[in-house]
Amino acid sequence: MLRKTFLLTLVIALFTACAPQTAPTSAPVSIEIATTEAPAPIALTEVPSITYTDGLGREITLEETPQRIVSLAPSNTEILFAVGAGSQVVGRDEFSDYPAEAASIEVIGGSFGEYNVEAIVALEPDLVLAAEINPPELVQQLEDLGLTVYYLGNPTTLEGMYENLKTVASLSGHDATELVDSLKARVAAVDEKIMPLSSRIPVFYEIDATDPTKPWTYGPGTFGDLLIARAGGFNVGGMATDPYPQLSLEQIVTANPSVIILGDAIWGVTPESVLERPGWESIEAVKSNAVFPIDDNLISRPGPRLVDGLEQLAKLLRPGLFE
Repeated sequence: MLRKTFLLTLVIALFTACAPQTAPTSAPVSIEIATTEAPAPIALTEVPSITYTDGLGREITLEETPQRIVSLAPSNTEILFAVGAGSQVVGRDEFSDYPAEAASIEVIGGSFGEYNVEAIVALEPDLVLAAEINPPELVQQLEDLGLTVYYLGNPTTLEGMYENLKTVASLSGHDATELVDSLKARVAAVDEKIMPLSSRIPVFYEIDATDPTKPWTYGPGTFGDLLIARAGGFNVGGMATDPYPQLSLEQIVTANPSVIILGDAIWGVTPESVLERPGWESIEAVKSNAVFPIDDNLISRPGPRLVDGLEQLAKLLRPGLFE
């Protein structure tokens, strides 16, 4: 069941050798991090007709500021609320669970990639915000029904994420300058402490251990890989060729990570259960009890909370620098 949930999570969450160093030891670290909260409602800025080019290379013209927006992805919903457009969202996919205010918005499907097109049309949106997890065929279907659809491509860097925030803010009649500046400042504060370091801590980030002898992890090209590196770690999954590889227990033991991060904590996996896994006892992270849970939504959703994820990873890997 866990593996099925993980595979679904991959569908809904794709936005995208250094010397070992002694990892944190003893009990898990208690951390306090800044969080990216939705700002207070901001007055809409009415704009004249504007033409945008979306992630599929399509030209999208908005004659006026959208007042009724449907979001087809959790990352899009988070972005809309973060830029101040939460009150304009009238429909959202069923996995959009942040911020809490999103729970009151009508659900238009999304499980296993199935959307209720009739429900979307019935909401009479003047903008549908799609994401890279949505197939181009769905975009075309909605467009054929007379809806205006903007396809927001996944960023590959934090800097690309900032541009997405600006784009969605512009589409919805808001200004993301203050939000982006605050996120950049927080990332710069992490970079200032991490970039001078000459070594990186070997990290295994687990996203599904349905089979604990061959768990899934983040590989190259994913935000998991990017954020681990920016937080001062060396992602052992980054040596694979696939973006979401399965590593054998032998590969993990050989890599000997100093820290294990449990992205599958959301499914009930605990540090205690990892410590009891047969064959894992020789791994440095297990021996030193450096096994930590994390909210994987902070790592996998290409929205503003990626900065929260970076801060949390940095504090787990380098607690002495963030006291």
